[in-house]
Amino acid sequence: MKTRILFVSWLLSWPFTACWGTDGMLEDPFATRQQASESPGKKHLAVEDPCRLNTVADHAWTLVDIIYQALCHNPQTRQAWANARFQAGQVGIAKAAYLPNVTLNTSVSRSMNSASSNLQNNIISNPGTGGTGGGGQALNRFTSIISLNYLLYNFGAREAQLENAQQTLEAANWTHDAVLQTVMFTAIQAYYQVFATQSAAEAALVSEKASNESLKAAQTRYEVGVVAKADALQAQTAFAQAKLNRQKTEGEARIATGTLANALGLEADYHLKITTPYLSKPDAEQDTFVHQLIEEAKSMRPDLAAAEATVKAAEANVKAAEAGHLPSISLIGNYGYNHTSLPSDTQSWSVGMQVSVPLFTGFNMTYQIRSAKEKLEVERANLDQLDQSVSLDVWRAYQLLNTARESFLSSEDLLVSAKQSERVALGR
Repeated sequence: MKTRILFVSWLLSWPFTACWGTDGMLEDPFATRQQASESPGKKHLAVEDPCRLNTVADHAWTLVDIIYQALCHNPQTRQAWANARFQAGQVGIAKAAYLPNVTLNTSVSRSMNSASSNLQNNIISNPGTGGTGGGGQALNRFTSIISLNYLLYNFGAREAQLENAQQTLEAANWTHDAVLQTVMFTAIQAYYQVFATQSAAEAALVSEKASNESLKAAQTRYEVGVVAKADALQAQTAFAQAKLNRQKTEGEARIATGTLANALGLEADYHLKITTPYLSKPDAEQDTFVHQLIEEAKSMRPDLAAAEATVKAAEANVKAAEAGHLPSISLIGNYGYNHTSLPSDTQSWSVGMQVSVPLFTGFNMTYQIRSAKEKLEVERANLDQLDQSVSLDVWRAYQLLNTARESFLSSEDLLVSAKQSERVALGR
């Protein structure tokens, strides 16, 4: 009877153990996924899902549609979000070290003890045990042992490992934020690049038509003997150059359209119809100190914050490695029950303290500490390098903005001058 009860309890323990690895209440007992950054691709409870791909024919995509599409469907955002959730799982693993480990070991066996014929009369006969008339006796055995191991103290190694996991998660969250900004910026840049290349292609087409008219006029003047043949050849060369430029700009426009589709997580040949952006003159130049912009960027850049968190994680890893050569103190205990078909059931239990001291590990701890310290120096150097890169990025963007603003104003003056020249030429 005891065998049946224990065996049933052993079988019932399997669903409880299995639920730790499946969806359910115990899927995330430490609620670590709440510490991971939210995915822009997660469906909201709104009536209109911003992540739903609009497949309506002749639908013109606005800039807002493009931003939503890029954030929701670009593989880079999914990759960064999955990495943040992975690091959240690592935090759960580190927190699990604060709880005891309980293990159930159960075994069921059947054995046969053989005896010679002259000793058969000395064997205890028990019909319920499956004895045989061939001089042997069957023995059924059921053993169940529950063991407990609870780490009480290991000189800060457990705390350092948790700090490492939490800082790594912090870095993953900041990296996810940086990826979102990069994807959004890339989509916006690709959106405007489409219209820039299309405008360049239209301008090249107009230039080609004008060169063609000039070629026809030069050929006519050459035929009537007004100009030399060199003038006609020069006009023909200019037309060929204009045609080549038009072909080049049209190819760049097609590439820009494919680049935009790729930024949205679509196939490069996906047919996109996008609305024309609102164009306005650039703002007047503001008297802003570049150093102020650099400091502001350093306080807001998520990739810099991710690098700082990575340095903190490396510092915690050094502490964990240094504590690895120190003792650990654990509470241990076990309870065992042994039942056989013979009337000899036994029970046993024990509770005690265990101190584990790593006396010699083949210099494993020595190299782990050295490796952790060198990794810390690597992350610090990466942080310094990124800090300098932020400064250069702001400086470059500031100068490019000023150059673009001045180029726009010069282009306006050039346009006015060209229109006046055209009116004079037509009037002549």
